[in-house]
Amino acid sequence: MNQEQDTTLDTFPKLLASHVKLRPTRDAIREKDLGIWQSWTWAETAAEIRALACGLATLGLKRGDKLAIVGDNRPRLYWGMTAAQALGAIPVPLYQDAVADEMAYVLDNADVKIALVEDQEQIDKILEIRDRCPQLEHLIFDDTRGLRHYQEDFLHDYEKVQQVGVEHDHDHPEFYEQEVAAGSGAEISIMLYTSGTTGNPKGVVLSNDNVIITARNGIVREGLTADEEVLAYLPMAWVGDNLFSYAQSYVAGFCVSCPEDASTVAHDLREIGPTYYFAPPRVYENMLTQVMIRMEDAAEIKRKLFHYFMEHARKVGVRILNRESVSLKDSLLYKLGNMLVYGPLKDVLGLRRTRLAYTAGEAIGPEIFDFYRSLGINIKQLYGQTECMVFICVQPDGEVFADTVGTPAIDVEIKIDDNGEIMYRSPGVFLSYYKNPESTASTKTEDGWVHTGDAGFFDEHNGHLKIIDRAKDVGKLNDGTLFAPKYIENKLKFFSFVKEAVLFGDGRDHSTAFINIDLDAVGNWAERRGLAYSGYIDLANLDEVYQLIKECVDKVNQDLSQDSRLANSQIHRFLILHKELDADDGELTRTRKVRRNFVGERYDTLVDALYSDKTACHIETEVVFEDGRSGSLSADVRICDAQVFADSSADQEAAA
Repeated sequence: MNQEQDTTLDTFPKLLASHVKLRPTRDAIREKDLGIWQSWTWAETAAEIRALACGLATLGLKRGDKLAIVGDNRPRLYWGMTAAQALGAIPVPLYQDAVADEMAYVLDNADVKIALVEDQEQIDKILEIRDRCPQLEHLIFDDTRGLRHYQEDFLHDYEKVQQVGVEHDHDHPEFYEQEVAAGSGAEISIMLYTSGTTGNPKGVVLSNDNVIITARNGIVREGLTADEEVLAYLPMAWVGDNLFSYAQSYVAGFCVSCPEDASTVAHDLREIGPTYYFAPPRVYENMLTQVMIRMEDAAEIKRKLFHYFMEHARKVGVRILNRESVSLKDSLLYKLGNMLVYGPLKDVLGLRRTRLAYTAGEAIGPEIFDFYRSLGINIKQLYGQTECMVFICVQPDGEVFADTVGTPAIDVEIKIDDNGEIMYRSPGVFLSYYKNPESTASTKTEDGWVHTGDAGFFDEHNGHLKIIDRAKDVGKLNDGTLFAPKYIENKLKFFSFVKEAVLFGDGRDHSTAFINIDLDAVGNWAERRGLAYSGYIDLANLDEVYQLIKECVDKVNQDLSQDSRLANSQIHRFLILHKELDADDGELTRTRKVRRNFVGERYDTLVDALYSDKTACHIETEVVFEDGRSGSLSADVRICDAQVFADSSADQEAAA
């Protein structure tokens, strides 16, 4: 029986022990440090984790206790998760860019006993709010830089904790194995906090069975093996990283690599060449934007060659990827394009070896989606939630559509409630929200069905699930027209110039929008046209930029006019916000989801102006700068009318 099928391996420490027997000298994890990749085999990883687990035990960590994990993707932090699980304790990853107040809520709500953090920055944040976390007894730090003069007794150097652990292991040689053996699939594996879009984050309690069975089913569905290569660069507090970079690695036995830091991810991606890759749509969009910017600056012959072969890729690339038949001429021309353009381009992106890539979280633009697939990159959409360890739907190979999220994953049941809400049941369904029985009862039924909060339907032609919007956000205009803000926002964000969009319209006569421009994409566009600007506010207020964004809004309106359900929800007026929406200002969650109600309340003056005859509105906004200081921004925000198109859906139906 292979590892993917062995149900006795029902905890991560047991899976680790199995890999030590099966592949002791194979690399389990890597980290780039000072430009050099450092590797640890499965046997070395197991030794590191054993020493840490025993060290944590000497600090009093025991079954049921919580260990917070805070920092960038680092082997030692991942080892901290397994070490806690070996003792029957529960890891609680936090977002490393969370401000102190956000951390205080999670640390207190989760009853965290020990925190394992990366560096001085995280130590300082926790020291600032430690008096609000009465159960927090010890802080362990990985990076010692800047901490030489910190003398508090509850602060501990990671390596010293391991040294104490080695001594404990020597004195109690049976301790570690006994603790691991006591673990079971039914025990709590991890607590992951939701992003808190509409209120305080909720602690999602997941069992070992929830995590491991879901990871195993994903591996079976996609045929993953121990030979995969993965780059772990997304936050450890996000459920996707725990599935792709942790759980599936432990089940399948493949190696995970941690980049040096956020600024080197693109370079490290090229060096590793992952075979299995996940990124939210915004990452794919940014990668494509950078490619197009570079091509605009390239020599004319190179630019023409690129556009010629990319046009051919758009024509036949997706069909070739789906193993559909194409003419011999098209096939040979595509192979030539692969030698001259597609292959080198995939090298630049770091995706030449990628045989499976996922995107999720938001809708991805059809043009962007088709661009990557036309290069031969098997990018697919999936639909998931923290409450089920990611997997609800996945697009099968050969059935990949830009406007769907696929079919139910293995062992997942889906139904559409009477009000259009999507509900599911699966082995990954969470146990509960921590210390929140009311939310648990309102989200999960007694027979295990979970309310997603999303509205959608199954496509009658291909049986795939389509997502319309968050069910609670779907409203109506005063004329009764369906108002699905997220659906329209995603259409706006398909344009590389639009970074964020926030729609308003529920209970009103028509739709309006806030727009955040993408500083890099619009800035490059402006520079190539000789337009001078001093920063985001200045750029956002240029006449030419308003005309550029108006063209994007008008195209979305034209598209909406062809759908009878949404034709009347076209955007009548919009403005370009004077600042980028920011998680530090409470406008976005740490997973970069817009907190719609908060934004509407914070900028109610601008919302009112959109629904008036004003052409501009003065606004002053309190902001938090990167160094933690507070200040204010003042600006006169312009308001622009968009073109509204007649409903053409009836004409289309008549023509059909």
